Amino acid sequence: MIFCMGKKAFITGITGQDGSYLTELLLEKGYEVHGVVRRNSTVFRSRIEHLLKEYQNPERAGGRLFLHYGDMADGTNISRLLYQIQPDEIYNLAAQSHVRISFDIPVYTADVDAVGVVRLLEAIRDSGLKTKFYQASSSEMFGNVGEVPQNENTRFHPRSPYGCAKVFAHNTTVNYRESYGLFACSGILFNHESPRRGENFVTRKITKGVAAIKNGLQDKIILGNLDAKRDWGYAKEYVEAMWLMLQQNEPDDYVIATGEAHTVREFAQEAFKIVGLNWEDYIVFGERFLRPAEVNILVGDASKAKAQLNWEPKIKFKELVKLMVEADLSVISNSPNSPNF
Repeated sequence: MIFCMGKKAFITGITGQDGSYLTELLLEKGYEVHGVVRRNSTVFRSRIEHLLKEYQNPERAGGRLFLHYGDMADGTNISRLLYQIQPDEIYNLAAQSHVRISFDIPVYTADVDAVGVVRLLEAIRDSGLKTKFYQASSSEMFGNVGEVPQNENTRFHPRSPYGCAKVFAHNTTVNYRESYGLFACSGILFNHESPRRGENFVTRKITKGVAAIKNGLQDKIILGNLDAKRDWGYAKEYVEAMWLMLQQNEPDDYVIATGEAHTVREFAQEAFKIVGLNWEDYIVFGERFLRPAEVNILVGDASKAKAQLNWEPKIKFKELVKLMVEADLSVISNSPNSPNF
C-alpha cells in the first residue's frame, strides 16, 4: 500500500459505484477527499454511508472526507470549489451513465457528460491550478467497432447519445492536454460491475433478479438483446487503474479491460447456475429494452496499461458474477423486507 498523506483529491460522481470505490482507495492511502454531490442526490448516498461515518470525524488522523453541493451544469460553482480546495488530483466520474436512457434524454446527457467536462477543464485552466485531471472515458465510444479487440488507437464510432458525449469529452481532454499543457488523462474503461452497480444496469438487474427469484420474491427478468457481447471487469479493481494514471510522470490515455467478451445470455446463464436454476425458465424478452442502434461487441486490449501502469485485472467473469449474485442474496437474507427488493 502506497500512502499519500497530505494529498487532496476532488471527485465528481462520488456517490456512484466508481466514486465510492475510488473514495475508499484514496482514504486508505491517507488522502483528504472532497466529493461533489447534487442536492437531490441525498437519497443515493448509501454507497458512501460507511465512509461518512468513519472519515468525517474531525478528530481522525489520516484520511478525511468532505462533501460539497455542486452540479456539472454549474461551472461557476465548480470553479469556486476548485479554488477553495486546491486539489492535487481531480477525478471526473460524474455522468448520466446509462446508455439506453441517453436516447430518452440526449440533451441532458450531452450537457453533463460532454459540456460538463469543458466546464471542469476551463476551471482548471483559468485558475492556473497545478493539478492532475482524470476523465472517465468509455468503451461505448468505440460503438460499431472496426476491429476486435479495441485499443487506444481504435477509431471511435459511437452508437448512442452517451457514446457521442463521451467522445466529445475524451477529445476535449486530449485537446486541453495538447493545447495548454494540462496533466489530463482519460481512462477508457470497459464495462465494470460490482454489487454497487446501479439496479437499472443489465448485470445488476440480472443478479438482483436471480436473488429475488431464488427467494420467491420475483417471477421473471425482462431483458433486451441477449446476444450483445461485453468485456466485464470488477469496478473495485478498475478504480485503482484511475489512480495509477495520475501517479505517472506524463499524462496519457489507457484502455482498462479484461480482454474477455461474454454475452448477456452467458451472464444470465452463469448467474442462475449459481443458485441451481435454469435461466430459460425465467428470462423474458422485452423489446422496449432494445437500443435504437445496437453495439454488438466490445472487448478491450489493456496491454498498454499492463506495460506502463503495471495494472491487470485479477477477478474475471465467473468470479465477478458469483460475487454479485452472492451479494444480492445476502441483502435479501439480511433485509427480506428491504425496499430494494
